[in-house]
Amino acid sequence: MAPKSIFFALAAVNGALAYPWVPQMPGVDSSMIGARAQELNARDAPNCPFNPNHEPAAPITDQFPYMGAKNDRYSWTLPRSECARQFLARDGITTYNELVDAQQNVYNTGPFLANLLAIAGVGLTGDIVGTTKMSLGCDATSRTASSLNLLASEGGLNSHNKFEADTSLTRNDFFLADGDNYHFNTTLFTQMMSVCNGNCGREELALYRLQRYEASKADNGNFFFGPGSLLLFGAASFLYELMPGSSHKPDEATMMSFFGASKDASGNYVNNGQERLPENWYNRVEHYSNVSEEILAMYALHPVPFGGNVGKGNFNGLNSGTDIVNGKINPDLPYNALCLMYQALTGAQPGLLGVAVNLPVNSLSAITKGLAPMAANLGCPTNHNDGSQSTGANSS
Repeated sequence: MAPKSIFFALAAVNGALAYPWVPQMPGVDSSMIGARAQELNARDAPNCPFNPNHEPAAPITDQFPYMGAKNDRYSWTLPRSECARQFLARDGITTYNELVDAQQNVYNTGPFLANLLAIAGVGLTGDIVGTTKMSLGCDATSRTASSLNLLASEGGLNSHNKFEADTSLTRNDFFLADGDNYHFNTTLFTQMMSVCNGNCGREELALYRLQRYEASKADNGNFFFGPGSLLLFGAASFLYELMPGSSHKPDEATMMSFFGASKDASGNYVNNGQERLPENWYNRVEHYSNVSEEILAMYALHPVPFGGNVGKGNFNGLNSGTDIVNGKINPDLPYNALCLMYQALTGAQPGLLGVAVNLPVNSLSAITKGLAPMAANLGCPTNHNDGSQSTGANSS
């Protein structure tokens, strides 16, 4: 929902990983490659190794050398770009305040969107009541939880059907890859770039989102696509609203830089593990705040039913009052997308995220307290017991 010359050149060993033929070249010392591979595997593991030396994000100054993502944790594309410039802590443990500041300072997201994503991320996958910390990837409960924590674990952004969901642009579905919903999938990236055909705009990404939906629905017996999955359309809009900034285009080069992709000698995409802002990149001039409009606009190009599979090939659609009709979102309700997400995030419809949220009352209360004023400003009902079946503005 969020993440560099600014950067030094990629290390030679990363080049060897990106270009498999390099280790066989005369004069190349390949002794480091095995060790580097072990480091990458540790970084990308589902459970974070314990790191007692947490260093918070650096204060804002003019000195932000590109340092790359550290090897002891894994996180998603935009957060990894922010870590590399030290807007987020480089060990993968961040806080609510860091997330809000990084989104606004790096990408110029509006206050509403920055707070929405931070509350959702920390509230659903971290400790919003005590430490306000969360992991940008793997389970790091020992480092994010406080004595107030009532959850068995705080799984971080990799937690399935919380912040992460099926039909990701470049990650596997949780149940299609033995729980590996966090590694960058070059096959999916290749498919996305083929659809983009040089420009990852709204129309192109709407079509690719449709393809991902259809593939997941067909192949994943545990497929779920609820209103919480609307965040995926918002995230897709970042590719053309945030990643180009004011200086670049949503083209192949920009996508390769942000997603950490290179090309091998045959022209195939490979993962270099170095997500970064492009060279000479400048952020947006105006805040990005109209995410609801982009979500609805992208969804409306190829509307798909909400629901889930009960076994492979057995899809059950979802209806919800006037918000979701015949399984699809009602585009006539103002701000309906954000109102639906508000209900899902605050537990009014806990099944809408794929599984019951099962958050303690104090955590849900903290999420609701943070989101309710924003939802009320949009006209969303904020009292789940008022008898209304609709979440759209002026629709009760």
